[in-house]
Amino acid sequence: MFRNLDAEQARCSYTNQQMADLIGISRVSYENKKRTGKFTAIEAKKMCKIFKVKFDYLFATEPD
Repeated sequence: MFRNLDAEQARCSYTNQQMADLIGISRVSYENKKRTGKFTAIEAKKMCKIFKVKFDYLFATEPD
């Protein structure tokens, strides 16, 4: 759903488990939220900080 999130995660070689640990949720929850886009504001802010990028970049969606 979020290609830039996927790209940043791959660039940093983080697994879904590592990302989940970094933002404080389970791997299953992370994978579900990544698929649905339903991250909380706190989780999204943590990920922006981890990757040192702005929210608009990290959570950009592909045009319909």
